[in-house]
Amino acid sequence: MRTRTRMSRRLAALAAVAALGTGLLAGCADDGASPAAEGSTAGGGGGGAKTTLTVGVFGAFGLKEAGLYDAYMKLHPDIEIKQTSIERNENYYPQLLTHLGSGSGLADIQAVEVSNIAEVTATQSGKLEDLSKAPGVNKDDFLPWKWAEGTAKDSKTVGLGTDTGPTGICYRKDLFAKAGLPTDRDAVGKLWAGDWNKYLEVGRQYKAKVPSGSAFVDSASGVLNSITGSSATRYYDAAGKVVYKDNPAVKQAWDTASAFATGGLTAKLQQFQPTWDQGFANASFATVSCPAWMLGYIQDKAGAAGKDQWDVAAAPKPSNWGGSFLTVPSAGKHTAEAAKLAAWLTAPAQQAVLFAKRGSFPSAKAAYGLPAVADAKHAYFGNAPIGQIFARAAEGTPVQTLGPKDQIIQQNLSDIGMLQVEQKGKSPQQGWDAAVKAIDNALDQ
Repeated sequence: MRTRTRMSRRLAALAAVAALGTGLLAGCADDGASPAAEGSTAGGGGGGAKTTLTVGVFGAFGLKEAGLYDAYMKLHPDIEIKQTSIERNENYYPQLLTHLGSGSGLADIQAVEVSNIAEVTATQSGKLEDLSKAPGVNKDDFLPWKWAEGTAKDSKTVGLGTDTGPTGICYRKDLFAKAGLPTDRDAVGKLWAGDWNKYLEVGRQYKAKVPSGSAFVDSASGVLNSITGSSATRYYDAAGKVVYKDNPAVKQAWDTASAFATGGLTAKLQQFQPTWDQGFANASFATVSCPAWMLGYIQDKAGAAGKDQWDVAAAPKPSNWGGSFLTVPSAGKHTAEAAKLAAWLTAPAQQAVLFAKRGSFPSAKAAYGLPAVADAKHAYFGNAPIGQIFARAAEGTPVQTLGPKDQIIQQNLSDIGMLQVEQKGKSPQQGWDAAVKAIDNALDQ
């Protein structure tokens, strides 16, 4: 199994967003202070010694880059914020667990990636502050499923969501036109609305009319992950038992994705590899499942030739890929001040700024009515109203049961099982068996 996690892939995509600059999003906040500055007052400010708050993150997390730390320190002259970052989450997260175990070496605020939050809430909640009680935190501001992900079984909310990954379908209008398919994003969304099998059927229609050299979708693995991301129950049940082998939702997702592979509807590419990047540049495929943060990546890889050719429509069902949380370790030096900072950083106004400047879609639904989100359009994608499209996807995503080893199960289903079907010509059953064997080995079952 490759060690590069989906979070690493997401970080690569976010880096592309940053490289392309803030001009990707129209109708967004300017480069000044955060909207939250209105009506806020500085805390303390008496000219005494400053309190230094440390924030531990992985990769280019975005809070610092979006200017949020500077905005908070301007509002609170008695606070200084220092951030430390470890590039890859697979290196960051084990260290976080070690520090939580020892109660030392922790930052005042520690970020947690969505693939790790279930393990954190299940095994580490006793070592983290209950942020539902932090000043300024309002549960109703957040998406219900995002709040649930950061909440332990004892109802203690240890993680406040910074962002999320609502997913649409990005598609090439020029290739759709050649296949005799509609190109208007609303009409395209209606082609497969409510059913991933309709997406499969559109792929068959596409293949029947478009000459060889262009596939309908980039990869069967991408389809598999998008379908499972739209199911309330995937790999674990509510009791914490691994159930993916017998879960009808996972089996249906596997069968549908396999039909893309065996039906010759995919470009047989592995996502976030050089050949996949080249596929964007060469218009090798017509559609790809794309979370909000992937838009900058597509723009970067497809280049100027793809401008106004790519567009984005609603996915068959609302789905999520990505997102992170902020936690406050109880062993930290300044838990009360850290909780206030975590609450401020994840408040709707700040999440809107993070979206405007970094492309990270808010997990606070209260941000969706703010101009930086509601009016956001993407010039490269035909001025698609991305704020509205992804807000609908985020609000429609089900409350999903997460498990501590979701990442291992998902990655092996994709990179071991589905790739064998798609690239090596194995049968869907052979691919499934190979994935199950790898997962059993990884989980010591």
